[in-house]
Amino acid sequence: MHPVDHILNAVRGRKIIILGFGKEGVSTYRFLRKHFPDMPIAVADANPNLKTDEFDDPKLSFNNGPDYNQGLNDYDLIFKTPGISFNLLNYFVEPKRITSQTDLFLEACHKQVIGVTGTKGKSTTASLICHILKSAGRKAILAGNIGVPFFDILEQLDDKTMVVAELSAHQLEFIHRSPDYAVLLNIYQEHLDHFNSFNNYQIAKLNITRYQDDRQFLVYNGDDEHIPGLIKSYNLNRDRCIFGSEPQEGPYACCRDGIVHFAISGHLEDEYDLSHYHNLPGTHNYYNIMAALAVCRKLGVTHDQIMHGLNTFHGLPNRIEYIGQYDGIAFYNDSISTIPEATVAAVRALRRVETLILGGYDRGIEYGLLLQFFKEEPMPNIAFTGPAGKRILEEWQACDTPMPENHILEDDFRKIVDFAFEKTSQNKIVLLSPAAASYDQFKNFEERGRVFTQLVQQHAKQSEN
Repeated sequence: MHPVDHILNAVRGRKIIILGFGKEGVSTYRFLRKHFPDMPIAVADANPNLKTDEFDDPKLSFNNGPDYNQGLNDYDLIFKTPGISFNLLNYFVEPKRITSQTDLFLEACHKQVIGVTGTKGKSTTASLICHILKSAGRKAILAGNIGVPFFDILEQLDDKTMVVAELSAHQLEFIHRSPDYAVLLNIYQEHLDHFNSFNNYQIAKLNITRYQDDRQFLVYNGDDEHIPGLIKSYNLNRDRCIFGSEPQEGPYACCRDGIVHFAISGHLEDEYDLSHYHNLPGTHNYYNIMAALAVCRKLGVTHDQIMHGLNTFHGLPNRIEYIGQYDGIAFYNDSISTIPEATVAAVRALRRVETLILGGYDRGIEYGLLLQFFKEEPMPNIAFTGPAGKRILEEWQACDTPMPENHILEDDFRKIVDFAFEKTSQNKIVLLSPAAASYDQFKNFEERGRVFTQLVQQHAKQSEN
């Protein structure tokens, strides 16, 4: 049965509401309407100014505004889009009613899905896996949290197509099937405003493997503070590969002196020399690479094909992205870094950072790790921005970490860029790596990175004139 038919059978004859009408919500509506021209479809969205007049559809109804999420139990199926949280509801929604594109797609296609999740690194890892597969002549499609709704790729699939799915905790929260190939990169504090507790967030992440059986394949980070304990506590015995800095029992990958070793209980199977590989800088990217290689090896990609794929992959925007050198200063955009661990990894990867831009939307995550890092490795210049930047600065002033030589608290990114040009020395680096979400000022981290890049380039152009 083709995946489209599998999904149609799951929704046929059901009373449906789409909860959230952004990119994925619109994709769900278009898919349903294409196959069920006369099906009544309801849409619920918090935006009171949602543009509804472009949908000339008498069978489509809207409930938007503050009370958008009321009456959900009146529907057989609730298509929840990733950004919607049930934690603020004042009534109980029966879990059997909750579904999503991710849920139905995995039910229909799990055998050909490589699911990749983790607080950080999932976009890079998923993109790298897809690139290596394609460069080796395999059919592969990248979809999911990276910006491509699953229903939008259904018509492209055949039995030989592998789908590399970047999966967020929001997408994994209510699934009922895990992908046949699962990658769990790391778990840090993130999205606590959505999940209410770190424990709920961890449980959502673990769904990527929870519904696997012993024949399916799991790749996970043996060095992570939380993952090994979660795997053990849920007794998840899988065909697996553990990656990290040290050898493990069973199949593992570890990296030493730039060489990735794959072995089984100490018996070397293969190794990959990455000592001169600079396309993905930083120790954290070695972890991403090990995870990607473990999946590709499992799928039968050869050593030479993997090395060719690695050497032709050049990373993603907003992830320690080199903007350029202006006035002798190198500028990097790492807007994707929304937690302290990612910011520390970026600073360590680049080594010559002299000016850092920190802050944004405050989601209540802990910044003690960041302050301890800068106590040990002082940062000369810091621009603090947004509510999170204000809190980081206040916590900094209240502890024994020495203050930066130069710092500002500023929400105007134009003034932040001016500060960076003024305070940064020749041959040093300015890094936007905020350790906070973007939506205090920006639509998303992509917009934040784009604005920062444009302002840097504008400042440099004005300096030339």
